[in-house]
Amino acid sequence: MSTLSERILGAPAGTYVDRDVDLAFAHDGTGVLAREALREMGVERLPHPERLHLIFDHIVPANTGTTATLQAELRRYARSSGVALSDAGGGICHQVMSEGLVRPGMIVAGADSHTCTLGAFGAFATGVGATDMAAIWASGATWFRVPETIALQLSGRLSGAAEPKDVALTYVAKLGMEGATYRALEFVGDGAAGVSMDGRLTLCNMAVETGAKAGMFYADATTIRYLAEHGVSASPQVPENCRYEREVNIDLSDIVPLVAVRHRVDTVREVEEVAGTQIDQVFVGTCTNGRYEDLARFAHIVRGRKVAVRTLVIPASRAVLSRAIATGVLADIVDAGCMVSPPGCGPCLGAHMGVLGEGEVCLSTANRNFKNRMGVGGEIYIASVATAAASALAGEIANPEAA
Repeated sequence: MSTLSERILGAPAGTYVDRDVDLAFAHDGTGVLAREALREMGVERLPHPERLHLIFDHIVPANTGTTATLQAELRRYARSSGVALSDAGGGICHQVMSEGLVRPGMIVAGADSHTCTLGAFGAFATGVGATDMAAIWASGATWFRVPETIALQLSGRLSGAAEPKDVALTYVAKLGMEGATYRALEFVGDGAAGVSMDGRLTLCNMAVETGAKAGMFYADATTIRYLAEHGVSASPQVPENCRYEREVNIDLSDIVPLVAVRHRVDTVREVEEVAGTQIDQVFVGTCTNGRYEDLARFAHIVRGRKVAVRTLVIPASRAVLSRAIATGVLADIVDAGCMVSPPGCGPCLGAHMGVLGEGEVCLSTANRNFKNRMGVGGEIYIASVATAAASALAGEIANPEAA
């Protein structure tokens, strides 16, 4: 009996295989490097442009003339090669790909480490380097070593102010930042069925923070319903009685709001332990927590109140932004005194639109809090959307249970 990775890649763990890639994408940063590698290889005609996507998300709108020029070149290349282009404002690559493009059983490669997000659909989705991406674009295929799998056995249901992000911080803390290197994580157990699609994307997104190659849910009724809303039909995947390298039990009913403190994602504390820490900025968004469910939760907490610290909210895609406008969620966020920026990555990687100054402290819903990531000398705490909302209102790290 096979794990989900073994089933999709068609070979047992530890085996090296060559496989066609069903979907492959790069963003405005890695796309520039992949294009240069293709040029050096002398590749002009791509054999499977219908499988390929360029997604502008990291530095959009362009922050300098140099950035704008590079992006203009990529636009021209997309038009001439037949590669699908999601231009500035379309959204973060992982969210754009999650909106009806990725299906159960697919092999997906993205030139970004958080491509593992898309394993939420029962796909084998993993990040590759820009040169590897160029080779995939040139050939339509790549090689894999089929990973061993760690099972995260979820039981119970979340309660109180706990969110999937708190579950993600829990398993990262349990495994450590190198504890699942080149493994696949499978989210299984009775508790997995109760996690929303947006929550699954969050859980899979942070698999790479343990060193994992992929994070995966089995496609079930929740998956099928979500894809149907995007006009896609799919079939469920039934888990087999397989061999896992290791099993980690997580009772969702025990999860409480957590914070990853500087400068490691696996250094996690309960919110109560760091409550009262002064902050200069709150950032809600990214490929981890910029989806509609996240924005709606944030708006519910801040509705009718005013934030006490500068608060930046960035929707993960145009579709998320549009829905937030239509439902009034965006109005509640703006009325609370928050600043809303175009869909994209922006401050998450310290690019622009929210970079920290020397000595400034940010509470972020992103996935990484490495030293200097959001700006030289800045400090980052990682938390859930509910914790971010409570902290924005208080001007300091605060427990969302009391918000």
